[in-house]
Amino acid sequence: MAHIELVLLQRVEKLGQMGDVVKVRPGYARNFLLPQKKALRATKDNLAFFESRRLELEAQNLKRREEAERVAERVAGLAVVIIRQAGDSGSLYGSVSARDIAVACGESGLSIDRSQVVLEHPIKTLGLKPVRVALHPEVSITVTVNVARSPEEAEKQIRGEAIGADARAEEDAEADLAMAEEAGETPASSAA
Repeated sequence: MAHIELVLLQRVEKLGQMGDVVKVRPGYARNFLLPQKKALRATKDNLAFFESRRLELEAQNLKRREEAERVAERVAGLAVVIIRQAGDSGSLYGSVSARDIAVACGESGLSIDRSQVVLEHPIKTLGLKPVRVALHPEVSITVTVNVARSPEEAEKQIRGEAIGADARAEEDAEADLAMAEEAGETPASSAA
């Protein structure tokens, strides 16, 4: 399959910087780069057009990057809580997607689009998960996503307490230890 040559109008992760002429597959160009105005076909006319507007495009990019850096400083360390149903093992009945994270960030004061959430795989377990949010192609932040069954459980997770089956196992071990102490046994003597 033939590749298409494009000139990038902005930095594209894992592809290149603004002004680079790159070869990509036709579907990637047709379905993503061209509709989102991230690139132009690398024809003689488009290259001349890009060079004539290069300074303007670089200035716009710099302005957007500075705005993204200010937002990143303002929301550094952002943590969001997402409440979901889950089984005793901590596996969710469903998953937490990029859309869910974008909505939760919006409720916390950071309005982002779901396409800005960089999620390798949907979240399918309870717990604290670091998720990267790309505010600009050159600026990203880490948002801590706290997936819990209830707000109380989310607070326990933040404090580092065990939840679910882990918490019950700890409680059972503490109860066994307390019963052994009441019976006059110590863990060292019962092991002998």
